[in-house]
Parts: sequence; structure tokens; C-alpha cells
Amino acid sequence: MQCLIYNERIFMKQSSILLFILFAAMQLQCSCLSSRSTIKKNEYGLAVVSNKREYRKTTSTDSSRKMVALSSYLKPMNTDWQYATVNNFTKQILYKKPDAYLRMEAAIALQKASEELKTKGLGFKIFDAYRPYSVTKKMWSVVPDENYAANPAKGSGHNRGAAIDLTLYSLQTGKELTMPTPFDDFTEKAHHDYWQLDSLVLINRQILKDIMVKYGFLPLATEWWHYYLPNAAHRFELMDLNFKEMKKIVK
Repeated sequence: MQCLIYNERIFMKQSSILLFILFAAMQLQCSCLSSRSTIKKNEYGLAVVSNKREYRKTTSTDSSRKMVALSSYLKPMNTDWQYATVNNFTKQILYKKPDAYLRMEAAIALQKASEELKTKGLGFKIFDAYRPYSVTKKMWSVVPDENYAANPAKGSGHNRGAAIDLTLYSLQTGKELTMPTPFDDFTEKAHHDYWQLDSLVLINRQILKDIMVKYGFLPLATEWWHYYLPNAAHRFELMDLNFKEMKKIVK
């Protein structure tokens, strides 16, 4: 009888813990939905964070959703901001004085991947991370193809701080590893399932893919350089703050 009573107490305790976890999860979900509902929607019916106040509201209940500067997580940090020049597929400057920002979860994962790469004498070179929603609209006006550009009616993982474009480089020489194509090449050679490549190129592409997938990122099938966090569209709001505004928000 004592054993039965003891087991019942354990069951009740475990049930209480489970109910508490479920309640906390529901509260967090409701909080996220509530914050989104207060943000003004655009012509596509999407809530887009466009100022500091809205951003603070979306991150107030969960610090892991905050945007952070990758320079605080990747040391050294190597970048090539082609969108800040005319040397990109739009042939126009899409933004000025950029910096690399991601959600904290993505930054921590990338930091772990970077530390492992260092043991192999390799590092990440970043082409693009967080990207304002207005830039995505400009890109779509030039290439309205969802294989290569994000549809503004859905938004991009870049606009959510949950996607990154990058490659690998040698820490010793500073040179990029040879990949299937240059960045933003819109041909089938950039696809992950394209195999008619030199063996060294295939190895380099696989090294990048393996390290990114190992630390929680998913690859975009049509772009060897693009990786993103799963379910980003359901977890993070779209953002349209320029880099000057981001510098004021992210500390």
C-alpha cells in the first residue's frame, strides 16, 4: 500500500511538471502571437517589424530571439559585402555600411561551427546575413523567381535574421576554397544535386554543407552558399530596419 501511495505521488509530481511545461509553452506562443498582432501589416498581409519599439516587443519575452552582431561570435570574421556594391546580380547598391547580424540562436550555432572549422585551418567568409525586407523587394523586382530570390509575399529567412550566405576560406592563405560557382550564380551548377564538378570542388561543397547541417542549419537546394534555421517563418518576425537602425538596437 505504501508503495502504491509513493508511486501515485511520483505520478502526480510528474504530471504537475508536465502541465507547467505545457502552460509555459502556451504562454510563450500566445505572447509571440500577441506581439505580431500589434505590428502593422503590409500589402501582403505580413507583419514587418520596422522600428525599435516593435523589435523590443517581439523579443521582450525571449532573449534568445534577439538579434546579435556576428562580430561578437566569430573571430576572426571575414566578409565580402557584394550587395553593398554594384557587383551583384541587380547591378545596383542594395544597402550601405552593412554589418552581419543574426538571431542569437543562429549566431551561437555558427560560432560552434567556426570553432570546429579552425581545427581544420578553415574559416567562414560571409556574403550576407540579416537583410532588410525592403532589399528583398528590390531583389524580387529584378529576379522574380523563387528558385533564386525570396518572394516578398512570403519574406526571406534573411529578413528574419535566420539565414546566411557564406563560403569557406583558408585561415593560412586567406583564399576562398573553390566552390561550384561564384556567389549568386543562378545556374544549375550552383545546385546541391549538381555533380558534374571537379572532385576537389565537390569535397569543398560537402565540407561546408556538413559543418552547417551538423550545427542545425538547412541548405537551400538551388544555392550552395545559402543556409537557414528550420521553421524560421513560424518562429521569427520579418524585419525592415536598415543597418544604421540595427547598430542602435544591437549591442
